Amino acid sequence: MTPNFRIAMVGAGAIGCYYGAKLAYYGRDVQFLMRGDLADVRRFGIRIRGKGENLRVAKVNYHGSTEEIGPCDLVLVALKATSNGDLLKLIPPLLHEKTMLLTLQNGFGNEEFLAQQFGANRVLGGLCFVCLNRVSRGVIESYGQGRLAIGEYTDGPQPRTHDLVWEFKRCGIVCTVVENLTLERWRKLVWNIPFNGLSITGGEIDTAAILADENLRALTLALMEEVIAAANKCGFPLPAETILEEMKRTESLGAYKPSTLIDYQAGRPLELEAIWGEPLRRAVRAGVAMPHLEKLHAELKALDLAQRDEITAATVNS
Repeated sequence: MTPNFRIAMVGAGAIGCYYGAKLAYYGRDVQFLMRGDLADVRRFGIRIRGKGENLRVAKVNYHGSTEEIGPCDLVLVALKATSNGDLLKLIPPLLHEKTMLLTLQNGFGNEEFLAQQFGANRVLGGLCFVCLNRVSRGVIESYGQGRLAIGEYTDGPQPRTHDLVWEFKRCGIVCTVVENLTLERWRKLVWNIPFNGLSITGGEIDTAAILADENLRALTLALMEEVIAAANKCGFPLPAETILEEMKRTESLGAYKPSTLIDYQAGRPLELEAIWGEPLRRAVRAGVAMPHLEKLHAELKALDLAQRDEITAATVNS
């Protein structure tokens, strides 16, 4: 990477601020798309704190539009999948002939969307195996450094894949190249599907409360087993030991609130299709029965719809 390698961070939530701040802290040219109240960021910058993490970027290059940013060499997409429609206007001003698009979003369908709209040759996927909460506009709480895995959408690793991973490593980020991006997406869903979902349907509770409840713990294991069975049937082998690894990791987090629970409590739409709907459809097409996931998806959909209706009614009546 050359010293003038420009990076645009589209999405300034916990994930976007965390990785963008780390890159900026180590001197990379990061331009943040930030809309809304920026008082804290203007005054204090971005701070990352938590287990083994304590850094602050005092001067943040933030912009209200991608037109202000202009063409970049790498675009990091950290918006929620529910906002993918916004990318149709946000991405074009950031592109030049060789711009790479690296999505850090959850679930299935995001690489496909970017490839369809902007060309498959540009697209890479990043899987963030990290637990973060944004406690204020400019403060990110880390529950463990975690790791980032990067892979190509259309093929196996290329020289640019290794270059990107090396650049992240140089900025203090544990990062690896993955041979098969879809396999790694299934692996992450082993955690995301049960814990993000049950944190809401279980009564808006954290991961420690899920593990402490005998019925919810059993349901977590059943959902994990279904995801692994679906991945294997779809041709992406995951060992059963993945369940034990994810349970041990979750126990070490303590009372962690998954990002989907935070979205729900803030009244934001849930990433229903990316995290639960599309994996369910792929499993059904492969001939795998997923009764627990089917029920969880239906429950989340009903809760999300009810919340949308409440918000609409409150807006009309205000």
